[in-house]
Amino acid sequence: MSRRSKVVAIGGALLIAASSISGVFASSHREAPLIAGDPNADNTDLYTFVSPDDPTKLTIIANYIPLQQPAGGPNFHPFDDSVRYRIHIDNNGDAKDDVSYTFRFKTQQKSGKGGVSSFLYNNGPMTTVNDADWLVPQTFSVQRSKAGKTTTLGASMRTVPANVGPRSTPDYASLAETGIHGLSNGGQVYAGPRDDAFFVDLGSIFDLAGLRPLNPFHLLPLGAEDGVDGVAGYNTGSIVLQIPISEVRKSAGQPVVGVWASAERQKIRRAMKNGQYAWSGPWTQVSRLGNPLINEVVIPRHLKDYWNTQPPAKDAQFIEYYEAPEVSALENYLYGAPGGPTGHPGGVLDEIDQTGRTDLSLILLKGVPGVNALSSKPVPADMLRVNTAIVPNANGASYHPVLGLPASTPPSRLGVLDGDLAGFPNGRRLIDDVTDIELRAFAQGYGVPLNTLFGLPNKTPNNTLGDGVDTNADMPFLGTFPYIGLPHSGYEAVPPLRTGVL
Repeated sequence: MSRRSKVVAIGGALLIAASSISGVFASSHREAPLIAGDPNADNTDLYTFVSPDDPTKLTIIANYIPLQQPAGGPNFHPFDDSVRYRIHIDNNGDAKDDVSYTFRFKTQQKSGKGGVSSFLYNNGPMTTVNDADWLVPQTFSVQRSKAGKTTTLGASMRTVPANVGPRSTPDYASLAETGIHGLSNGGQVYAGPRDDAFFVDLGSIFDLAGLRPLNPFHLLPLGAEDGVDGVAGYNTGSIVLQIPISEVRKSAGQPVVGVWASAERQKIRRAMKNGQYAWSGPWTQVSRLGNPLINEVVIPRHLKDYWNTQPPAKDAQFIEYYEAPEVSALENYLYGAPGGPTGHPGGVLDEIDQTGRTDLSLILLKGVPGVNALSSKPVPADMLRVNTAIVPNANGASYHPVLGLPASTPPSRLGVLDGDLAGFPNGRRLIDDVTDIELRAFAQGYGVPLNTLFGLPNKTPNNTLGDGVDTNADMPFLGTFPYIGLPHSGYEAVPPLRTGVL
């Protein structure tokens, strides 16, 4: 077989594989076959960072229920009363939770005014979470489990209703403020719809894993163009928890913690004659999330549902997929330089190692020594590891001192790749461009800071890879709790939310 025939054959196999991946680079939106059919229990994104306006607190944002159409009334997208939503924290490196927080929800169905039944979500303007005009109010509780003891930190707290429109929610920002609740441990919590903070060009990457900015170097005759945020205009269900760092870290001398989120259901579901479902039996994990994009682009399709059921402590069974990643093979095929074994005319990337990628298992499964490693011999596990001793400035950044940057330097969307140690993969902030960061990591284009500080490879131009979507431009982030942007209004939503053209 000729070299060209071999390349075409390899490429065809890779493209077929790419087209079978559910949720490629979509963070955790519909990433596995079974959870795609159970959106109420689907983790979409997890963010963990030292709070820039109060560095004694750790903020954790666990998002669920992906790709919510803002105009999806009359039911909209509440949290599920039959799901147990959980946040887990490991502080000693064994990948088992030393502290955990459990959230349970309860929804009430009310009649309209005068006891008359209504098809509506509300029968008048809603100005606070306690407004009587909200016909399906939802309450929730938060319990902390630590050292074998379970403590209720808050109960009967109201979630925030959907942003229905100007008649129903005339001042949504003020309404949402009333959904911030204090907790007995000195923390605070918020639960309700928010803008989906993730940003990524889903349309191009789902189209055989291509990137619009690199279209001229693809085998297909497509012109270069900016990326398009495929998540713009959608909402998600956010649980935002802010807790004292002293409550979760092992000690001041061991400041790193590992965080992951999960969703659990009881094993038995029965359809009732009244049209409802009854759940019973033991609880079982149906979804989980630590680092972004793991179940989407690292774990092969046939193992995605199984991965969702496994605890992080058993992630060593998946290490082969980190160290021989399919994404790196795809990048080689689509954009590899002509001289490489998988390259093609017009390719631009320096050849990427497709095996022996211990750099990826180190960063994504173990933590970087001196930055966010939990121990000298950590259990390989998918967790967001955050060093709580790395205190961000007021803007949320913390640059490595070797770089000699001013203390007031703004945060970089590339996080640690750009020397900003307060960003991904040391935790994850809302601004962190995790798609570009991981694209470059898979392509061994780690950039000058990581090459200088930790000896990681810096192949060129692999260190410029990106999907062309660098920010979440549709709803601004907030400078204070709960940080994540307000949700889109159903009244104003015009899908697709691009340039106003249907």
